[in-house]
Amino acid sequence: MNQTDDNILFSPTRLGDIDLGNRVVMAPLTRDRAIEGRVPTPLAIDYYRQRASAGLIIAEATQINPLGQGYLDTPGIYSEAQVTGWKAITEAVHAAGGKIVLQLWHVGRISHVSLLPEGQVPVAPSALRAKAQTFTANGMEDVSEPRALRLDEIPGLIADYRIAARNAIGAGFDGVEVHAANGYLIDQFMRDGSNQRTDEYGGNIEARTRLLAEVVQAVAGEIGAGRTGVRLSPVTPVNDAHDSNPQPLFERAVERLEAIGGLAFVHVIEGATGGPRDNIAFDYAALKAKFSGPWIVNNGYDKAMAVAALEAGKADAVAFGRPFIANPDLVERLRRDAPLADFNQQTLYGGGAEGYIDYPALPETANA
Repeated sequence: MNQTDDNILFSPTRLGDIDLGNRVVMAPLTRDRAIEGRVPTPLAIDYYRQRASAGLIIAEATQINPLGQGYLDTPGIYSEAQVTGWKAITEAVHAAGGKIVLQLWHVGRISHVSLLPEGQVPVAPSALRAKAQTFTANGMEDVSEPRALRLDEIPGLIADYRIAARNAIGAGFDGVEVHAANGYLIDQFMRDGSNQRTDEYGGNIEARTRLLAEVVQAVAGEIGAGRTGVRLSPVTPVNDAHDSNPQPLFERAVERLEAIGGLAFVHVIEGATGGPRDNIAFDYAALKAKFSGPWIVNNGYDKAMAVAALEAGKADAVAFGRPFIANPDLVERLRRDAPLADFNQQTLYGGGAEGYIDYPALPETANA
């Protein structure tokens, strides 16, 4: 592939109110390195700055409140100290010419009592324990039994998303991505495999997509729709996510996002997160047809696939996840068709600088 063929991948675009220098997006990557108080590690200043050549960085999933945490040492965006920690990161990315949004996260039932405020158990749409594990101080453990969220708790939950979005803008982020994928709380509400409610948030598709619509509407109302994106994963099986009929479910979900109007983007994981793209048959073109705004695709894309998707109008930008871990200069490597480095599995989650900020960039060349 020569330079003229791949120009589209490196061309500018605009996602809502956010201008991108290229169409390579860094997907959110949990690295479990937060310090005391669920504050992002100071090492993250260098980590994200090193990757600021991405058209857009979607920062790691960040819990909106203490009950939203599901893994050891993940950061939050609900305290003043957390906002201050994130501000140093966004300033570094902006100084390097990058753009960065924060992924707003509530894990729901994918948690363990040891990670939550004392005496608390995970919350979920229904009291159904997931067949899943999470990362705790003891290593990988089965997730804990959740309790069903009461109807009178849902307005407070939505308010926590709204406040988290406001805090993210206060920390200097260019916007947020509402995490509604990968079997976490909003996704749990959408799927009949995890939602057995009989109130207005359970039962038919309209009721199961209600929380998604209300959270995104609240966030967009707080910070502007043009700075609000959403992540979906229609057929991923991760974290015990399953639904009896995902096509109409996710088409209706996207219709409801479209109805909000002017959202920055929808970001779709195609297939099984981090796994096969064809695990379940799904019509992504029909899904995209429900949304008039910018569309980001994700999962297993290489350069040729990314260019093909952009040229065919199947996407406006392409998200790359794990390749960014060991390739801080991924955009330049894609531009040069340079080989990609492999990451060290042992340093993926937790730890310090090793396997985090010590992956080298390509050497500069005179004609690069």
